Amino acid sequence: MLGSRDKHKPALTWLVLSSLFFYGWWNPAYLILIIFSIIINYGLGTILGNGNNLFIRKLTLWLGVLTNLGFLGYYKYSNFFIEQINLATELNYNFEYVILPLAISFFTFQQIAFLVDSYRHETKEYDFLQYCLFVTFFPQLIAGPIVHHKEMLPQFLLGERFKVNAKNIAIGLSIFSIGLFKKTVIADGIAPYSNLIFDSALSGDPITFLVAWGGALAYTIQLYFDFSGYSDMAIGLARMFGIILPLNFYSPYKALNISEFWRRWHITLSNFLRDYVYIALGGNRKGSLARYKNLFITMFLGGLWHGAGWNFAIWGALHGFYLMTNLAWINYTKSWSIPIPEFLKKLTAWGLTFIAVVIGWVFFRATSFDAAITILQGMIGMNGVSIPNGILVRLPFLQEIFVTLGFTAHLGGGASFMYTWIWIIVIFPLVLILPTTQDLFYKVSGSLNKKHYENSATFWPFHSKFNFIYWQENKFWAVLISFALVSGLLTLSQVSEFLYFQF
Repeated sequence: MLGSRDKHKPALTWLVLSSLFFYGWWNPAYLILIIFSIIINYGLGTILGNGNNLFIRKLTLWLGVLTNLGFLGYYKYSNFFIEQINLATELNYNFEYVILPLAISFFTFQQIAFLVDSYRHETKEYDFLQYCLFVTFFPQLIAGPIVHHKEMLPQFLLGERFKVNAKNIAIGLSIFSIGLFKKTVIADGIAPYSNLIFDSALSGDPITFLVAWGGALAYTIQLYFDFSGYSDMAIGLARMFGIILPLNFYSPYKALNISEFWRRWHITLSNFLRDYVYIALGGNRKGSLARYKNLFITMFLGGLWHGAGWNFAIWGALHGFYLMTNLAWINYTKSWSIPIPEFLKKLTAWGLTFIAVVIGWVFFRATSFDAAITILQGMIGMNGVSIPNGILVRLPFLQEIFVTLGFTAHLGGGASFMYTWIWIIVIFPLVLILPTTQDLFYKVSGSLNKKHYENSATFWPFHSKFNFIYWQENKFWAVLISFALVSGLLTLSQVSEFLYFQF
């Protein structure tokens, strides 16, 4: 008679093979890399988990971590370093351009965490097939969330996970449909307007105040719905198979400080950086100065993880500086008693945090340092404030006011300017008001996280007014989800760029 584990091997095998097929569809050659990575890391993890010799275990851990980082460094940063050497030395060294394998950053970090936890004896004995599914499970393979072995492997051992469950399919399809709508309708809908402005900055064109803020805010919204939509699709797909993934995104633009922002944006990456970089560096155990240094290094490395380029390094360093400043401010003002209404304090804190995040996104999006500076110069008004002449002609009653305020007119771009700001004015308030997917599905365990309306710690007073809205199995939600799914599917004939592709 088959044991409980053996009974589910056909289902596990099918999921692993399907996930490998999914991964290899883009470039079959890189299947060798991910399979090799799985075999090496599983073997090293077994040695770390079962060994007793401390020296051998430490040596094995270092070997595993350095091997993983070595592969990641070669594929992700070799092009960048050779280009920098050529620029610095004028050697013009010819090299074959290295194409970044899909999802290498995600499955590398996931397996490094597994090795470290095996060294700490925090893992249990799992077989090779389960480990393969842990690394390759296709809903979260491409761009996260970065899953932890203790979150996933126990789920693979539960027999009910491998039975067709109508409710799981309904929940998963609903979450997936919402994510698809966010990505293909909203993120892809606003993308052309942010791209146009950043491309103009790259060409060296001066960017005026309203145009610069339009581009920065349009990208801020685009990235929000792109990443939020992908996170929902990953959670929804996994749920169709009975697997519940960790939450990776929870209203980050409602954060009141930059630390809270990182507890809401790319949550699993933030947790990884905290647990395996910040704490490994010493965390807050070695005094205040060391804590500031560790915060900065952690975020700088987080920036480099996102991509090989100076702008990513600047973005990471900027967020390191933000976190240091936030910590210093909290320590310096904890004894203050300021006679300002609490709501006004929180509104000010939110505004400063949001502006800091938007400035960071400029470096994240711009493809060169000069382009980022051009956008930022426009955002602080160095190139003046102008409105397309076509709009001014149609608003004669406002012309005198605009002239008094020092606005000027420029030719062309009226339609793009108008649609950019319509998108921003319509969509951004919804980011702050409407419930998240996590809020809508918390009663049916939409993710492994327990966050929802009542404990979301948001200060937006109208947010709690929606606490009666949650997903249910009824006709209203069937119609709503069908609309989201059909709307998303109708856009699939268009070119769609996923911003976290190849991170």
